[in-house]
Order: sequence, then C-alpha cells, then structure tokens
Amino acid sequence: METLLVTGGAGFIGCNFVRLVLSETQARVVVLDKLTYAGSLENLADVLGDPRLTFVQGDIADRIEVRRVFAQHQPTAVVNFAAESHVDRSIEDASAFIQTNIVGAFELLEAARRHIADIGGPGFRFLHVSTDEVYGSLGPTGAFSETTPYAPNSPYAASKAGADHLVRAYHETYGLPALITNCSNNYGPHQFPEKLIPLMTLNAVEGKPLPIYGDGGNVRDWIYVEDHCRGVLAALQRGRPGEKYNLGGRSEKTNLELVDTLCEILDAERPAATSYKELKTFVADRPGHDRRYAIDDKKARNELGWEPRQSFESGLRATVRWYLQNRAWCDAVQSGKYGRERLGLLKT
Repeated sequence: METLLVTGGAGFIGCNFVRLVLSETQARVVVLDKLTYAGSLENLADVLGDPRLTFVQGDIADRIEVRRVFAQHQPTAVVNFAAESHVDRSIEDASAFIQTNIVGAFELLEAARRHIADIGGPGFRFLHVSTDEVYGSLGPTGAFSETTPYAPNSPYAASKAGADHLVRAYHETYGLPALITNCSNNYGPHQFPEKLIPLMTLNAVEGKPLPIYGDGGNVRDWIYVEDHCRGVLAALQRGRPGEKYNLGGRSEKTNLELVDTLCEILDAERPAATSYKELKTFVADRPGHDRRYAIDDKKARNELGWEPRQSFESGLRATVRWYLQNRAWCDAVQSGKYGRERLGLLKT
C-alpha cells in the first residue's frame, strides 16, 4: 500500500487533499503539520479517526523531525503543501516565510534524497505545490504558462519561487523524481478567515466593512479547492518527473466583481435590511500588489486528463453556504483553539 507524506495537511488546501486521498484511493496518509495559526486539527476533525491517517505535529524545517518521520513511516511519495502563504503577513515580516517555504523545502528534499538512496526509490515521487504568484504580474492579456519566467513581487512569492528552484535543481542534480504544480487562487471550505472570500463573508454577516484594496481592479484566476486537489493528485499519479503543471480555474475576476457576486449570494442566502454591497469600502492598496494573474492550464488538461468540475458561480455559492453553516469552526480556528483535547486522536 502506498504511503503519502502530506506536509501542511492540516491547512486549507492540504486538509482538502487529505480528504480526497482517503475517499478516492487506498493509500495511507501521514500528515506532518506544525499547527501554526492557519493549520488546525479542526480542519481534520472528521477524518482523524480513519485508520489510514496518521497525524504528526512537526516543523518541516526541523531536520531531525523530518528525517525521523521518513524513517518511521517510509513514505512512497511526498506532497508538500506546507507554506506560509499570506502576502500581507510576508510584507510585515518575511522571516517565517524564508524559514518554512525555503528552508523547509530544502529539508524535505534532502530527506527524500537520502530516503531514496536507502530504499532504492522505485516509484517514489516528490510533488511540490506552488503558486502562480512566482510568475509576477500580467498585463491586460496573456496567461502564465509553465515556461513563463519567474518574476516574484512579494516576499511570499519570492520564497515560493526559491523553493521551486530548489525542487527543480534536486531533479536535475540528483535525479530526484520531483514535480511542481503552480495553482491560481484557491477558494472553498476550511480557508483561514484572513483570506478574501471567508473574510468578506464573515464581515458581511456581522455588518462589518468589506475592505477592498485600491480600485478593486486587481484580477485573479479562481479555482475551487477540491478541483485543485484533484489536479495535484492527477500530477502525482500521472505527471512526468521533472515537469511542472499549471492548475487554473479559467475564472478571471476582479476583486470588485468577486465581492459583488459574493454579496449577491449573501443577499439571497441571508437577506438583510439593505444589500451587503452597501458595506463595501476601498482602502489603500498594498505595496507591490500584482495587477493580474491568469493561468494557461492546457498542459495539465492534455497530459493529466484533468479539468475543474466546479464553475466559479457554483463553487462560490457552495463556499458561502459552508461558512454560514460552520461559524463554530471559524470561531475555533480564529481563537487558536485547535481541539487537541476534544479530539484526543493525535498519533506519531
């Protein structure tokens, strides 16, 4: 039986990937997560009792712990979701981003290289999950392809770009069977409420302002988190080592368009005295704010047989409903109460 080491598996995208693997494959899953502010056992509460899942609290930048996990669990693949990922936080202080996103990736790569040397490595794979932000900013036309030159404009994006380069170098230098996926903006259940869609949803129902950077014209390509996870799983199973695959939703929206659509959904789902659009407010733009992202995902669609299942509208409606129905989860993760005592299912 395969054993997948999923780093950052208690975070937003990672926990959705863990559920997908447990429901659609026979693989064992070992989650390694530091449980920082955005990683929570609440995200895995419904699957922690699964006998194929093992949870380990640990830091991917901790060499001793990472190598212990490799030795104990003998993974046949690594899927690295672990990352500091909020641009605003990286602008305030990038030190954690360098430590986790670059040093952590290095320690995982070194452990994987030594692991393959010990076991012979047939069939082993290392998949590094990255972002479209490494490519920089687009003009009004065009899209990022797998050959687009890197031009990161934030400390967060630069740290992810550094990790991507390390992964590529380990494939070229050591023959590590590594792949990279670069995704567009994710949305869906279990996203920490500092990000745009959950923040706007929760602020709206609490009657708080909906802060929009600049003129609201920044464009992002949005992908539903489960669709992204299916793309990652397809790359792990069918991708070619040494290659990278862009995963996008083909759903470009300005921030203003997104907030307006979200408010329209809330007007229908939870009507208020006035439209939630009245809560919109424009705030000073953040430094180095990329104007537009768009993903060319033809390679992933053609080579992996993958494509998103959710439209932007259906995915956003499902996401808004999830946050409205899971206010207790929001309160728990925002307060930092990870439910360790209540769950009582930690493993090593």
